Amino acid sequence: MSVWHGDLHKRKPSGGRKRAYRMKRRFERGSFPTETMLDEPKRKIVRSHGGNKKIRAVKEKNACITNPETGKTEKTEIVRVVRNPANVDYNRRGVITKGTIIETPLGLAKVTSRPGQHGIINAVLVPKKTETT
Repeated sequence: MSVWHGDLHKRKPSGGRKRAYRMKRRFERGSFPTETMLDEPKRKIVRSHGGNKKIRAVKEKNACITNPETGKTEKTEIVRVVRNPANVDYNRRGVITKGTIIETPLGLAKVTSRPGQHGIINAVLVPKKTETT
């Protein structure tokens, strides 16, 4: 069973029911989310709307980390997934999505790309907290 993004199941503005006048269409079909995990790189190419191709990162171990202070970007290995604020279950399982905090040799970084949609992990270094005593 696939995800369906049609609006035939919604109600009318008056609160009445919408009667289905046709079957589901292919362009209304959705897909299940790609839960990117930390492992040897594995990508999946999916045909998307208009015949375009979408690259999904199923597993990935490297990330392009940008340092906002210097403006330099370099490809580094991901050590571990620290925290995923998107979902408690993702946090426990170590799924990488946009907004995930990952640990790299350069330091902690926040993922800015959508690995399940873009096929790559881009991240920005999180500035270290300065202690004031």
